Amino acid sequence: MTKDTSQIAGDFVQLARLALTGRPQDVQLLVHRAMKRYRSEFPTMAESLSALLRESPTRASPLRRQSDTPLPVDIDSRLHLLRVENDVTLDHEMILTPDVEASLQQVVIERHEPDALIKAGLQPTRTILFTGPPGVGKTMAAKWLARQLDRPLLTLDLAAVMSSFLGRTGSNLRHVLDYAKSIDCVLLLDELDALAKRRDDRSEVGELKRLVTVLLQEVDDWPATGILVAATNHAELLDPAVWRRFELAIQFDIPGEKQIEQFATSILTPHLPEVGMWAKIFSLASRGKSYNDIEREIMFARRSAAITGTSLSDQLKTVVRADKHLSRKDRIALARLLEQSGMTSQREAQRLTGVSRDTIRKGSAAGAAPRKKVHA
Repeated sequence: MTKDTSQIAGDFVQLARLALTGRPQDVQLLVHRAMKRYRSEFPTMAESLSALLRESPTRASPLRRQSDTPLPVDIDSRLHLLRVENDVTLDHEMILTPDVEASLQQVVIERHEPDALIKAGLQPTRTILFTGPPGVGKTMAAKWLARQLDRPLLTLDLAAVMSSFLGRTGSNLRHVLDYAKSIDCVLLLDELDALAKRRDDRSEVGELKRLVTVLLQEVDDWPATGILVAATNHAELLDPAVWRRFELAIQFDIPGEKQIEQFATSILTPHLPEVGMWAKIFSLASRGKSYNDIEREIMFARRSAAITGTSLSDQLKTVVRADKHLSRKDRIALARLLEQSGMTSQREAQRLTGVSRDTIRKGSAAGAAPRKKVHA
């Protein structure tokens, strides 16, 4: 038996095994690999396989197709291991940097153009890694993908999957991933570092290290019909092998001044007439903060306004108080903007920012338009 014949025989046996175990997504993955492997030697067969993939029932089936398998549960606690959102909605639109937006848009476009990818011997992006500090939009980006693709979002509940019996944690993880592979969905593995820590971390017991191996195997075999999104606040804790397994890595950063202004505008527009000026104020006062921090402060102000019967503008003054993280230069700029906006007096701007009235006054005078000389 030649080497080529041996390879074909092995692929055929593997295909039969997957078909008999009822794993259509894995069958598709194997067929796709075979199409690429034999394209040069058997072009007619490769073209036939490509046509089968384009016409496959899984691709033509409704995105709402659900698995007949019940949601996986922990054997001890009987808690569900996944949270499921069938109709994903966002509280507000995401504010993204151009690079992040372009990456996410391409993932969506790839799913809308499957034939072009298959013809080129390619698959759409299957696995994505989101990294960045807390509160910068990683979870919302996963929701956005699910909404754009009209797919359910499945989120792994780490508290439930980490069994008190460590030997069962790997089993829980396999149950979750096998279930997610059986339906067309977006699966979010949040706080990935809790599962996929570096395997050379001596503080971890052997069972937790073996979870990394389980995860790597599942990521490698993830079907092209679904999207696996993993998110972490601590990218430095991830095992190096994890990075190599994900096809796309997207870094989410703390928002800049422009992004904060856009975000504050989107949050405040339904509730405040003078939203433009307040958005500018927040872009200075919230420098270095996450979207989550900013939204929390605005929601606090809205609740305060509701229960006290005061204006939202008055309550917003209490949350733009200059934090210690702001530099003196930023505090001076914030004080002058508050005073020039007419939202506060110089005295109140001083109280909120800690900048002296004399400094505010000098800045206001320097920024004033020069008066025309009057000739006698």
